[in-house]
Amino acid sequence: MLSNACQYAIRSIFYLEMCSDIKHKIGVKIISEELEVPQPFLAKLLQQLNRNHLVTSTKGPYGGFYLNEENKQHSVWDIVSVIDGHEKFNQCFLGLSKCGDDNPCPVHFTVIAFKQKLFKDFKEKTIEQFVAEIQKKGRFISLKSFDILQSDSDS
Repeated sequence: MLSNACQYAIRSIFYLEMCSDIKHKIGVKIISEELEVPQPFLAKLLQQLNRNHLVTSTKGPYGGFYLNEENKQHSVWDIVSVIDGHEKFNQCFLGLSKCGDDNPCPVHFTVIAFKQKLFKDFKEKTIEQFVAEIQKKGRFISLKSFDILQSDSDS
């Protein structure tokens, strides 16, 4: 449903909310390594987010990206709108060009409640609220630090 670019943008903003502040800015290289995202692609995304006031950056030897108080009050929908556009949630889940209540695809009515809940959360919750939930519930935005163990049957 969301493009890779949008997924990377959301994850990077969540990461910045968790790991940065005005005194501790983070460079693109570190963010890309931590989130396992291609660095050149992430750099362009962060520049686009900065131009749209969703992240803040400073240049120079102590520069980097961070979220200021205003950035933290944006919603995930603001990110989706900047990266993927407003029409993203109106698109068919199966990618059909003519899908809607009058002409539903096979999964239209199964997916519609999910899309409405997601849309509501994306519009109403701030970045700050999402990150508070991530931290409280122990959710992850990267699996980089996990050791994936193989079961005996995999060996």
